[in-house]
Amino acid sequence: MTDDGLPPPIRTGAPAAPQAPVVPAGAAAPTGTALAPLRARYAHWLGLDEQQVLADRDEAAEDIRALQLLLRLERTANPSWHRALAMSATLSAAICLDPRSEPGGEWFDAVSAYCAGHIRKVTRRGRGAQWEATAELPGLTLIDGDTQVRAMLPGRVAELDKRISKLQVGGTELPVDDPVAAPPAPVLALFVPVDPPMTAGKQMAQTGHAGMIAAALLAGSAPPALRAWAAAGCPAVVRRADVDQYGALQARLATPETAWADEGLLAVRDAGFTEIAPGTVTVIARAPRN
Repeated sequence: MTDDGLPPPIRTGAPAAPQAPVVPAGAAAPTGTALAPLRARYAHWLGLDEQQVLADRDEAAEDIRALQLLLRLERTANPSWHRALAMSATLSAAICLDPRSEPGGEWFDAVSAYCAGHIRKVTRRGRGAQWEATAELPGLTLIDGDTQVRAMLPGRVAELDKRISKLQVGGTELPVDDPVAAPPAPVLALFVPVDPPMTAGKQMAQTGHAGMIAAALLAGSAPPALRAWAAAGCPAVVRRADVDQYGALQARLATPETAWADEGLLAVRDAGFTEIAPGTVTVIARAPRN
């Protein structure tokens, strides 16, 4: 642990590829307006007990909205576990901060409606022509060597485009590779627990949640930090935390508002639809506030 009680920074392995700025040259800085409902709900959501989580997650099938995360899994490629998780956080934040997601933009209604709900995410895998076909749909893509991740514009699950729905949800297991060096600041640091075990696809959804929550909270309390992070491309780095490290981090989040105000810490709690128990804290993150 470092002096501030966080797991030590990763300095091994090749640096992550630089991200393109979320805000194109000449565009207005992001406000994160579409994220306001998520920000308003965050602390309440963390305070729910397991039974309340179960009650809270229920909604009519026709109302369910989700953001689809797509992982390219070719037979001959070896995507990086660390990069895939970090890219999911970056893309989930970036799609909400894209100029098209600002009020009046073509994505605003879809993103704001999604942020008003349960910010569900589904990770799917694709290859070959099926993967290429999804490039025609609205969304964002990151590529770093053999690791390619795509975040699609969120929408109603019942209306999901067939080019996405035909992609498999299962089979997203990846071996944990060597850590990736942290990109230059500002960077979102994501701490994921070694236990309980989760597939890479599940963990990509969780880090995606963390990226969105970070953007939402920064939009409310630190707009200059949000603008700097977006200008850098919303970079993120993943660190694995052992049981003791993760427990210490969770203790510091006993009061979410204080943890955020004092340390820029935030947490993700899962609804428990797949793989893990309802209410499990799946990611703890430190936002780039300076």
